[in-house]
Amino acid sequence: MLQREIEDFIEKVRSRREFLKMSGKGIAGITVTTSVLNLMGCSNTETANQDAPKAAAFVIPTGLIVSEPNKCTGCQRCEMVCTVANDGKIHPLISRVKIARNFNYGKEMTDNYREENGYYGNFVMTPETCHQCEDAKCAAACPQKAINQNETTKAWTVDKDKCVGCGACTAACPWNMPTVDPETSKSTKCILCGACADNCITGALKFIPWEKFEAMLRRNGYRLS
Repeated sequence: MLQREIEDFIEKVRSRREFLKMSGKGIAGITVTTSVLNLMGCSNTETANQDAPKAAAFVIPTGLIVSEPNKCTGCQRCEMVCTVANDGKIHPLISRVKIARNFNYGKEMTDNYREENGYYGNFVMTPETCHQCEDAKCAAACPQKAINQNETTKAWTVDKDKCVGCGACTAACPWNMPTVDPETSKSTKCILCGACADNCITGALKFIPWEKFEAMLRRNGYRLS
């Protein structure tokens, strides 16, 4: 079962990477479990024999971004680092990685919130990151055509000179990831700088370059085309 799970994940990544090579476009996330995270050197070994929480791995042109909720303490360091690096100020509301909005009750408050994620539930925090979608709805919805792919990183980024702060990108995104800065009236969006992962003290957010990912696979007898 473990072998099949790992092989299925590798096959998804292999085909997506070939797609990225040809088109230079990002894709949505792949949900992975602890067994696969262990292969990538990211899992919590204490949960290896349990039904551990799943994590999300997002394939981007230069590697993988792994978000692992069972390691997140909700310290919001990633939000602070993100906004200091990109905006020159600490402002969790406009952070490109989202923790604060899931802090109390998880992604949404339900009748049985005490059994759900968040501070008032089971204490599992949920880091959310931009999926850098292939068909980015935020870009399609922008009336000013202010969101375009960066030629180098292929991340969908906001042109501040064109952005009018209308919020259409936020409404169009299935995860409401873009956020309009109330002080500048400009939308903020992930540019794949990696500052959040670089400064996550628990390893709940990791950026894994393709070279490192491939090396891990080779050590386990796998190959990527």
